[in-house]
Amino acid sequence: QVHLVESGGGLVQAGGSLRLSCAASGIIFSINVMGWYRQAPGKQRELVATIPSGGSTNYADSVKGRFTISRDNAKNTVYLRMNSLKPEDTAVYYCAGSFGQVLTSDPLWFSSWGQGTQVTVSS
Repeated sequence: QVHLVESGGGLVQAGGSLRLSCAASGIIFSINVMGWYRQAPGKQRELVATIPSGGSTNYADSVKGRFTISRDNAKNTVYLRMNSLKPEDTAVYYCAGSFGQVLTSDPLWFSSWGQGTQVTVSS
């Protein structure tokens, strides 16, 4: 079992920045891919970014060049740095972990989820 806890969400004006953190505990050595998803009211949960234990990061087109995912294995923490935030980035952001490969953006590839943190961007 892996326990994930997000933090860092809040209210920010358009153009501002936030950094989300996801602290992992439990059988963390077996996690292969970490990811961030988001879900806005009335919309499906969508992939924001992923970072494997080895290999390159992956981003949704809507956040490329603005968001950066990173992981600190020594601290068992994954981060999502969000710059140039837009009102359409408003959503609950979820941290997720997968013990295997992640071949598509479908959230079903991830078996461990955090409780989510709200990000609200005002115009």
